[in-house]
Amino acid sequence: MKMKKFVAAAVAGCLAVSLAACGSSASTSTGSTSETAEAATEATATGAGITVQLGPNPETLDPALNSTVDGANTIITIFEPLLLINENNEVVGGQAETYEVSSDGLTWTFHMRDGLKWSDGSDLTAKDFEYSLKRLADPATAAPYAETAVGMIAGFEEAQGNPDPETGEQTTTPNPDALQVTASEDGKTLTIVLSYPCSYFDKLAAFASLSPVQQATVETYGDSWCTTPETFVCNGPYKITEWVPSERIVLSKNENYVGGWDSSKIVTDTITLLLLEDSSAAYAAYNTGEALLIKDVPTDEIPSLTKAEDGGDFYTDATLGTYYISLNDQREPFTDPLVRKALSLAIDRDYVANVIMQGTYSPAYNLVGPGIVDAEDGTYFMDNANGGEPYISEDYEANLEEAKALLAEAGYPNGEGFPTITYSANDSGYHIPVAEYLQTAWGDLGITVNIEKVEWSSFTSQRRAGDFDISRNGWLMDYNDASNMLELFTTGNGNNDGKYSNPDFDAAIEASKVADKAEHFAKLHEAEDILMEDMGCIPVAYYNDFWLQSPSLQGTWHSPYGYWYLQYAYVAE
Repeated sequence: MKMKKFVAAAVAGCLAVSLAACGSSASTSTGSTSETAEAATEATATGAGITVQLGPNPETLDPALNSTVDGANTIITIFEPLLLINENNEVVGGQAETYEVSSDGLTWTFHMRDGLKWSDGSDLTAKDFEYSLKRLADPATAAPYAETAVGMIAGFEEAQGNPDPETGEQTTTPNPDALQVTASEDGKTLTIVLSYPCSYFDKLAAFASLSPVQQATVETYGDSWCTTPETFVCNGPYKITEWVPSERIVLSKNENYVGGWDSSKIVTDTITLLLLEDSSAAYAAYNTGEALLIKDVPTDEIPSLTKAEDGGDFYTDATLGTYYISLNDQREPFTDPLVRKALSLAIDRDYVANVIMQGTYSPAYNLVGPGIVDAEDGTYFMDNANGGEPYISEDYEANLEEAKALLAEAGYPNGEGFPTITYSANDSGYHIPVAEYLQTAWGDLGITVNIEKVEWSSFTSQRRAGDFDISRNGWLMDYNDASNMLELFTTGNGNNDGKYSNPDFDAAIEASKVADKAEHFAKLHEAEDILMEDMGCIPVAYYNDFWLQSPSLQGTWHSPYGYWYLQYAYVAE
């Protein structure tokens, strides 16, 4: 076994590429976390808390069930996985102080810190991680990230019931204990055996979904364990002490915390999360000083805001992700690739990104966007995709003519006979303006489009269930490997909202799960070729995050994966 030094090297977000791959350097920081903890402590000596808005009421705060950035922003503050990603986008020790990787890349051994505790004061050990990872793999849990997060661990297929690759139906009785995750008897080490070498498994070990949950609490309270402060047990630097649904979550310092974050820099007593979906309400809270940071900025206010680089408080930062449209591939007429292509080609992406989205996003002509690394160090996946050409031409006028021809070929000349379709979106950010644009753009093809505004509380579950015609969607990368985006579209994947299914695509993804770097990326390129030829989803724009933050709020940072880190936050006097 050889020890891997995991503090010195940047995570996959910047793996062997320039910092530009991760946006504006590795992360956007406001108030250097390298400043002394003494300054932060002095600034917060009164014990005053901070209030921020990072999204609406989370669908869930169960790490295994969460599938949204909004939920993850809270989870990363109240839970801690085996490893962490720090303010420099480096992988560092979390609940595990060190780890080892065998020479064949298959066996990962994590060594737990001494004195680990749950927020209720009880002991936390490697056995809690064994339980949590097996729970994640258990199909009864219905974890959206199961395949993405633990699918490379040996025994995963058996844990899932060996689903048929074409139908997704279980062929054996699921056996979560088959997952090769084993805690030592003393609970000090956790050994994970992979079915194939996975170079980014350290990044997965830092992923929110792999945070531990307390078995006794889950078994006692069932699905409700994570819905009230009284039953919520976590292991991060903060814990939940108040939760008023759709109003606020109050986090308080966890007096039992032991982990990878520097406790001397965790100085703010309370963090209040305003659960606001209405961007106007968030903006009002910011302007009154109630909130020191808001993620949801009213888009009509953006032209009047002063950017941070110009001395203002409006921040933008590139993220690794794509705003795309899901079509329900199980419903007519979206079962026809010609229809899907026509709908895609009728979209003026430059107009959407630069006019509707006011230049805060970038037009997307591929699914896998900028900053995602490729096989050769210093190269990018997007630049090498499709022979170096975008899958979707930037010539909108030519695209529109092709869209009309494809629709006619599919049997709907000028939209004749095409059924009325419904576009579903939640009412925040640019989602409804984009929907209204699509209503017009697809109307030019002779298609009638209704817009369905769905409350955020039910939007993701509705979409995941496939209860839609067409829906806005998007994905922020969890680690910098194209597989993280492309695997979403494999048959049976928990995040495959459109239910796209193509055996050739599935085979390419499966063939990419090899140690050979060149072969890995070659198969991922093949997979994207198939997906874009089928137009299994419609890429529209590449994400950037934007937010307002008071100059008085220091010690925070934003990652290229779309997270705001508040562990070291404090108010400067």
